[in-house]
Amino acid sequence: MAFTPSRSLITGASAGIGTALARRLAQRGSDLVLVARREDRLSALASELEAAHGVTCEVISLDLSGDRPGATLRERVEGDVDLVVNNAGIATQGSFLDADAADLDRVIAVDIAALVDVCHAFLPDMAARRSGTILNVSSTTAFQPVPTLAVYAAAKSFVLSFTQALWCEAREHGVRVMALAPGPTETEFFDVIGENAAIVGAMQTADQVAHTALSALDRRFPPLYVVSGRRNTLATVGARVAPKRVLLPILARSMREST
Repeated sequence: MAFTPSRSLITGASAGIGTALARRLAQRGSDLVLVARREDRLSALASELEAAHGVTCEVISLDLSGDRPGATLRERVEGDVDLVVNNAGIATQGSFLDADAADLDRVIAVDIAALVDVCHAFLPDMAARRSGTILNVSSTTAFQPVPTLAVYAAAKSFVLSFTQALWCEAREHGVRVMALAPGPTETEFFDVIGENAAIVGAMQTADQVAHTALSALDRRFPPLYVVSGRRNTLATVGARVAPKRVLLPILARSMREST
């Protein structure tokens, strides 16, 4: 049976995987709460989906790098949310030695702190209802360190670990939790790190990644995490077993060549 939440909240909904998930969820009849900084893009997407699918879309412009963004969202969103998608994420690419400290702080704030705070804000209501789903977007970079993406890859590793622990805790309260680990995806992310930086695995479209996520959630018992694409899945297996002293210089060279 197709997973069809009555109402879904998606962070980072203004582009890429967030937009693709919004479109697929609207096709399934889910009302949406669309969250991102760029209100103009959110409003255009909301108008498109309401006209095409007859769903109701709420737009919230919010910088998730601020203080307690999850609590802010919970206050601004009235009523129940059946699915929370923590998709928002940012990256900085380059030598850690030369990185701007403020940029690194922002990656940690959005990719780790905001995700944790959103989960903490919305999980209690789900637990009280004994129903609900949380989808946290990680990455195939979670399965190995990545030179020149050191903080981003570590942040995605945190997301994967945190989500699996939360899966165990939340299931006791009837709440489903799953991580999505996309490989290289055709999104604005590569405007930041270089369009040739396909770190491991095969390039996919955002819609292919969204399809993978919802297909996994269609299962009665979704996995703890799902990697999008067979080649990407195999690549993560190789990344886990390859000696890091061999793997890391190869990754470093690949990243240098991409930029």
